[in-house]
Amino acid sequence: MNTMIINDRFAHATRSAPKPQRSGRIKCISRHGFHDLAYVDWGRKTSAEKILCVHGLTRNGRDFDALASQLSKSARVVCPDLVGRGKSDWFDDASDYHLLQYNMDITVLAAKVGFEKFDWIGTSLGGLMGISLAGVNNSPIRRLVINDVGPTIPTSALHRISRYMGGAEFFQSLDEVEAHLRETLSPFGPMTDPDWARMAVHSSIETDQGLVMHHDPGIMQNFRRYSMFMHFSLWKYWDKITCPVLILRGTESDFLTESLLTRMLNRLPHAEAIEFEGVGHTPTLNAQNQIEPILEWLERTRPVAED
Repeated sequence: MNTMIINDRFAHATRSAPKPQRSGRIKCISRHGFHDLAYVDWGRKTSAEKILCVHGLTRNGRDFDALASQLSKSARVVCPDLVGRGKSDWFDDASDYHLLQYNMDITVLAAKVGFEKFDWIGTSLGGLMGISLAGVNNSPIRRLVINDVGPTIPTSALHRISRYMGGAEFFQSLDEVEAHLRETLSPFGPMTDPDWARMAVHSSIETDQGLVMHHDPGIMQNFRRYSMFMHFSLWKYWDKITCPVLILRGTESDFLTESLLTRMLNRLPHAEAIEFEGVGHTPTLNAQNQIEPILEWLERTRPVAED
């Protein structure tokens, strides 16, 4: 295997970005055996504020670097790579990629890092996980931030992502990886040139045949099955959420449409919403104009007395 050469542009983009203080791995179990889950860990371990940031379908925990860096000034922030993504193990059987497995892994992670109660910030799939965890009895989620997703997913959005997520595609350079990400994730925003460069580095892995996306192509098999053919819905969990909720939406999103957002707010009146102009699916939470409203909401909804 040849060693990947990172040119000056990619090296500078990664070197100049904030970096987590720690990283780790934990062992989780599925019906077919054990697997390792990787995570990065920001802030003081002894901080009373605890936050889990959970990424989207084929993304990884490094998507939250900019947000986690600022949150970690007053909180401990843990950002996992869900199984099949980033530095976590891949499943041999793609049918194991489903919401229940992801949430069981997160429960193990929370126990490992000592998070008895915590805030949850979830993008897309991470938001679905948060809804299903916050809507059960004795949920450990203290506050919930959902980034551009709702209890159901519009069929048109499912078809769109299905078109560009499939088998493994090989790339001969990080420039090719970046070009692919810019095309397939074009609704993401805001994204600067350094943001795209960092995403290319954190989203790819080297093989004998070239660079590939750092996620298992098998993830889409069960995603299509559960989301497109089994009438996927989390409304029964949404209706039972009692903790403070903040919904983030890109005004051009096809995942969280305006009508779906209205329905969510009508069914959960205590939830709040913030919309980001000119952004599709998903807001990347990279820029200050997206980070600051989250910080302000967390400060405003902070419990009077900590457990």
